[in-house]
Amino acid sequence: MNKLVAIVGMCGSGKSIATLFFESKGYSKIYFGRITYEKMKEENIPYTPENDNKMRVKIRNEYGMGAYAILSLPKIKDQIKKSNVVIDGLYSWDEYKILKDEFPHIKLVAIIVDKEIRYERLKNRINRSYSIDESIKRDLNEIEKTAKGGPIAYADYFILNNYSLEEYKKKLENIIEVI
Repeated sequence: MNKLVAIVGMCGSGKSIATLFFESKGYSKIYFGRITYEKMKEENIPYTPENDNKMRVKIRNEYGMGAYAILSLPKIKDQIKKSNVVIDGLYSWDEYKILKDEFPHIKLVAIIVDKEIRYERLKNRINRSYSIDESIKRDLNEIEKTAKGGPIAYADYFILNNYSLEEYKKKLENIIEVI
């Protein structure tokens, strides 16, 4: 049976880097955030942190708190037949429950980073950068409105990503070996 791993963590924690690392080890990637960008493109909405948030809220209002899992399920089912799969961006507890029902063997890997480090990384990010105020606002929104804390707290594995990229990749390598 192929493996299914979901990378969870707050914005700027290093989920995308972890996902790329898993991809380099042969995992197929499913990026939940792709849905937001596709919907924004369909509706001709330019990318801004505010528009991103509005679209995520709109999608969840339409499909419920498990929206991204529901909308990604066909792609996950297709990919898991062919290879191991890594999910970038599982957010809500409802998304996790939907996936756990479909794939009881799913593993959650939580990437944890001190807030100040995350905010600095987000501020300096080339794509989708956030000011510190935007980062705080996004954190609070994700905690209060998407139940993002549940999957992070309930993860099977935790990685502290406060240090160098080299150290982070060593920790990722250790997790892949265990999974």
